[in-house]
Amino acid sequence: MRTVIRAVRQFRPALQRRGNFVNDGSLKGQDFWCNTNYRSIYNVASGADIFLCRHQSYRIYRTISTDAAKITTGELNGGGPLVEYERRITAGELLDGDACQLGTLGELQRLYEELVENAEACRLDRYTTSEKAGRSRWLWSRFIPQTSIAPVKGLYLYGGVGTGKTMLMDLFFDQLPGNWRKKRIHFHDFMLNVHSRLQKHKGVADPLEVVAGELSDEAILLCLDEFMVNDVADALILNRLFRHLFSNGAILVATSNRAPDNLYEGGLQRDLFLPFIATLKERCVVHEIGSSVDYRKMTSAEQGFYFVGRHLSTLLKQKFQQLIGDHVAVPQEVEVVMGRKLQVPLGANGCAYFPFEELCDRPLGAADYFGLFKNFHTLALEGVPIFGLSNRTAAYRFVTLIDVMYENRARLLCTAEGTPVELLDRIVTIADAQHLAPRTSSRSRKSDDSDICVDNELGFAKDRTISRLTEMNSREYLEQHAEMLAEKQQLHRHETALES
Repeated sequence: MRTVIRAVRQFRPALQRRGNFVNDGSLKGQDFWCNTNYRSIYNVASGADIFLCRHQSYRIYRTISTDAAKITTGELNGGGPLVEYERRITAGELLDGDACQLGTLGELQRLYEELVENAEACRLDRYTTSEKAGRSRWLWSRFIPQTSIAPVKGLYLYGGVGTGKTMLMDLFFDQLPGNWRKKRIHFHDFMLNVHSRLQKHKGVADPLEVVAGELSDEAILLCLDEFMVNDVADALILNRLFRHLFSNGAILVATSNRAPDNLYEGGLQRDLFLPFIATLKERCVVHEIGSSVDYRKMTSAEQGFYFVGRHLSTLLKQKFQQLIGDHVAVPQEVEVVMGRKLQVPLGANGCAYFPFEELCDRPLGAADYFGLFKNFHTLALEGVPIFGLSNRTAAYRFVTLIDVMYENRARLLCTAEGTPVELLDRIVTIADAQHLAPRTSSRSRKSDDSDICVDNELGFAKDRTISRLTEMNSREYLEQHAEMLAEKQQLHRHETALES
């Protein structure tokens, strides 16, 4: 395997640029300016700028030695994420990769091999483990205290935005045997599930122990994507929840933008959260992905629905109408967790239309957004503002909304007051704020306070949001969305045929 890893490191990147300008055909004869940082196209006609997110694309050409080539011919025994990664590179299914990703793959391959070797001890096979329900398991443990900490440590991957954390974890997860008790879920969704279960077990002496028993019965290997803590309710239960999970033998694989020591930094009652960080570092190998490349910005958008301008609501509604076709958009209501309802101003044919204020200026959260995208695959969002101190809460909700959309591969149409970078330019971390230019006579303290929002959680999240907004308007992302939609429609037709 070491020979393979050495061989895989022998690659030669080459950068190719695909064209400079994009015209969606609806604005012929107008002048465009291309921003070289984001390969973005702006319609510089007065009153309406259009951001079409046109990026340079990159291709990675790799030279593979004879030993590495054995992977694709089947001469090398075994499997795992590293082997699959190289197979996809060779087959042309993956076009990107770097030394930092290979280092991470080495960690994932090590974990994969340890899990395979210790599968029985870790009780990974779903068909050979106990089928006790969570509540009866909890009752039984009252009489005979049990602990079964896994002999294998998990893995906590962290790094900058767009470095491939999710792709690498998914690649690892997909290589695991199908009969294993495993689960891959977004951290937001995981915590919503936990809170829903806690509500169900209200009145039990220790509902967290019951919930941990249920979760570990269902999946002993938990793969949590985008691990981040910005909610005090989540922060206060994580330590006890994971102490129970690890005692039940759970193994955690997580991705995050933050190092463990920086989780929930500056949060309320953080001293109660610190034991969780110690537990996390004890039960997981912590690995940083140090790549400075944002692969989301390597996409090559041929089309997009991100429109910059204050007077483009008519254009947005026209695009929305094109997507719903002959269907009539009407107000709708969707159910979210714990019986709550979300009012949709206009909806039809899987597409929902919201003014920004209705979705991000009201007391809504991840649960509402997950409920929305279980019913709709496309969102038209009108009037996204520039974010700053005055609308910090709305910025938090917008970041969460984009995270949930990205997780569900949903399509976004929106009008905004600025490009993705401009929307969040006034959001800075404490460290960034300390390096801001000094005040001058024309830049007063009052002006600073009204423009700049110093917030560590938002400051760290903004790069991820910019990156995701960029990718969500790329041709590649929209093609993936179309494929996902086609698969769902085919499945629906198949189910309908079976019913009839």
